[in-house]
This record gives sequence, structure tokens and C-alpha cells, in this order.
Amino acid sequence: MFARSLAAVLALAGLAACTDTDTVTLGATLQLTGNLAGTGRYYRDAYQFAVDRINEQGGVKLGELQYKLALKVRDNGSDQSVAIRQQEQLIKSDGVNFLLGPYSSNDVLAVAPIAENYEVPMVQAGGASGRIFARGNKYVFGMLPAAEDYFRSTIAMLQQLSPKAKTVGLVMGDDAFDITLMEGTSALLKAAGFEVLLQQQYSERTPNFYNILTLMESRTPDVLLWSGHEAGAITFIRQARARNIGPKLLASFTVAVSTANFRSVLGKDANYIFGMTPWLPSERLKDRWFGDAGAFAKAYEQKLGYAPDYHVAAAVAAVETLVAAMEKARTIEADDVRDAIAAIDFESVYGRIRFNPEGQIAMPQTVIQIQNDEVIEIFTDKFINRPVFPVPGWDKRG
Repeated sequence: MFARSLAAVLALAGLAACTDTDTVTLGATLQLTGNLAGTGRYYRDAYQFAVDRINEQGGVKLGELQYKLALKVRDNGSDQSVAIRQQEQLIKSDGVNFLLGPYSSNDVLAVAPIAENYEVPMVQAGGASGRIFARGNKYVFGMLPAAEDYFRSTIAMLQQLSPKAKTVGLVMGDDAFDITLMEGTSALLKAAGFEVLLQQQYSERTPNFYNILTLMESRTPDVLLWSGHEAGAITFIRQARARNIGPKLLASFTVAVSTANFRSVLGKDANYIFGMTPWLPSERLKDRWFGDAGAFAKAYEQKLGYAPDYHVAAAVAAVETLVAAMEKARTIEADDVRDAIAAIDFESVYGRIRFNPEGQIAMPQTVIQIQNDEVIEIFTDKFINRPVFPVPGWDKRG
């Protein structure tokens, strides 16, 4: 097989390079400009932060030998066709040993076949769509929980709140994550006995929410479940605020709510919004490189100037996973490292890292709400803190 032969040659070349330069190179094509740059830059910062910390503490230990990590990042401009070309360039021209992924399920779906064809392990922290893991890939692993389950804990919470919510509006983008999430969420809502009054999709690249908000105004669902990327979420909320349109009881968003940028940009308009996250900087999450997640978050904010969210923690853990697998395999040979990743089980700054047979991590979502400009944990399988509910309408807020 050509891909296997080429991968073997590259692995040997990489090993020779590693021996000569004491360096293992990780590569990623990322959205540093374009419409996904706001989150894409989190991944660049997180990857570099992890590489720097691991190098400061001696690097990768392969038996009696130690190697430094290097990071090669290419800016794809939020263009998937560019990302595909760059993924191949990282392997063939840049000679990276292992791959880290871009942000968004669509982009991961686009570049994953390159990693698979060249048999180069990729640990990605940007794609959660089940479509990524339904292809029988052997070399692609994912750090985000399944998209189908993102709203599971939110729906469980709704069943325990009073007054009871009965009707729901679904608003979703058009990338692979959103499509998978809509299918899974629709099934969860049906099983829980909710009526879906509104199910609308919008274009991620050219979002226009006027008609969707008009439908919301006329159908008045109790709850809004919204999925998309951060820029779209901010635009939607601003337009809803301007027109004084919102659900009766609460709105929950898949992304952005946990980020400092979301709260900074929206200011007081971010208050009362619900979201979910697989990660918060708890001191109970112990980590070899950072001590615990609380210490990690403080160190990260001090260096980068903003607080980390789950995208950052997952990206840092992706680097840690590759290092743990190399050390377990005691080599950088691709197949051995791939097998070590598949069998990995360790505690990280992000949580417990282990993958199902399809290569995806299993991690529950915590419902959060912004209260008094702060992110508050609300619900997992039980209430942690009291939510502000029902949420006051835009015209009734201070």
C-alpha cells in the first residue's frame, strides 16, 4: 500500500530527524484569519502553551532519551480547500511527526482523510460530529464529546424546572456538527415529551437571523436551543435584543457561553444565557504538567491575557495525549503511537483521557449560566447551583 510505504518512510525520516535535532514536530492547519479565527486562535495559543510547558519540564521521554516538541502551524484562512492542501503539506513538505486538528467539525471532516491516507496519527480537539467517527478511521482521535449529546443535560434540567417548559425552538447552523446535533437533539426532545414549534437552519458563512427571529416572535416557544459558532451566537443575541424577541423561559447555546470573549463583547446582554461545557477549571482535575486545572487556568490567563475555556483545555490535552502515547510506545513510529493512543487512559488538565473504539472521547456536559457577568455551574445529572429561571425578558432587565 502506497500510503503505508510513504508513512513508513516519513516515520523513519522523522526518527532520523528526531535523533539529529532532538525534536518531535506537531503540525496543525488552523483558522487564524477568516470567519472562524476568533476560536481558531484559541487552538494556536493552546497548542503552543502546552508545547512550551512540556519543553520547560524536559520534553518527551522515550526511554533514556529526551526530545523537545516543536509546533508547525499553517493559517488556512477559514477555507476548507486550503486546509486540505495544508494538511498534506504538513506531512509531505514540513515533515511533521504527528497532527493536531483545526477547529470545527466541517474542517476536521475535510482534513481527516489526509491523516488517514498517510497513516499519520491526528489528535484533534475541534470536531464533535459523529460523522467524523463513523468512517472507520484508525488514525483520527477526538477530544470533544459527541455532538448528539450536547443538549442531553440541558433537556434533563428542563424536566426538573418549574414552571414546566412544553415547547422548544431549534436554531442550528449548517456545518456537520450542527446537522448531527439537530438530529440527536430532536430525538432527545421527542423522548422527553417536548413539542418542537420551530426548527430552522441558517448559513454559518452568511448568517441572517431576521426571518428566524420573526418566526420565534410569532410561535413563542418556551425554550430556545441554539447551535453554531461564537460570532453567529453574538450576532443572534444582538439582533434578538434589538427586536425584544426571546423565548418565554430560557435560551441555551452550544458554544461561546463559557468564553471570556463572549461575555466581554456582549456585556450585560450575556447575563442569564445558558450554555454547556465539558470542562471547567476545577482543582480536582490533576495534571502531570500543570498540577491541576485551577493552576493551569491561572497560568494560562497570566500568559495569554484571557481565561481558557473548554476549547483551550481540550487542545492542551490533545498535545498531552500525543506525548503520553509516544512515551508509552517508547518510539515515534506512527503505528506504535497510534496503537498507544487507542489504548491510552490517563488524567489530564481536561479530565480523564480515553477513547471509545471509534476514537472519540466520552465526557459529560455541564449546564452553565451567566449570572452577574460570571459563569456559574448549574446542572449535570443534578443541580449544582440555582439557575435564574424563568429568564427575564429583554425589556425587563436592568
